[in-house]
Amino acid sequence: MKVILSRNLANAITLANMGLGILALIMATSGQLSLSVSLILMAGLFDRFDGMVARRMNITSELGVQLDSLSDLISFGISPALIVFIYKFSSHPKFLVIGSIATVLYVLCGGLRLARYNVTGTIDDHFVGVPITLCGMLLALSLLFERVSPIVYAGFMIILAYLMISHIPIRKR
Repeated sequence: MKVILSRNLANAITLANMGLGILALIMATSGQLSLSVSLILMAGLFDRFDGMVARRMNITSELGVQLDSLSDLISFGISPALIVFIYKFSSHPKFLVIGSIATVLYVLCGGLRLARYNVTGTIDDHFVGVPITLCGMLLALSLLFERVSPIVYAGFMIILAYLMISHIPIRKR
């Protein structure tokens, strides 16, 4: 039993990341914006540790790589984007179209960035493009600024989407 647990510890941490991302979205639909943001930030901590645990315990696997990307797409792509949509666009009919476009574009670029990473990995200890984890956490944190207009959010989401698929080298830590 101990061997099974230790062999799957990194995947369990990754699944916790995913669960927090899903829970953040559930809380957002229940009107719990601050809790949603906190859950996405907590998912960021779990995302930071799953790879470290896998490498330290020498339990890296292709399953873990794919699971990590799916978790990141949920926790830092879909959840923050839909939470922004819920809180910034859905109650403003004149921003529904641009908000929908920005939301879909953000999630699609996040998915593309993750797929590209799974195929290419890092180059010379650098990520190519801004990691979705950072973009998702920034997007979530931005929700704490209540007086930002929906059009600014749309622009911010489009900029983050571009940064994820850009070829900007980001040093891996």
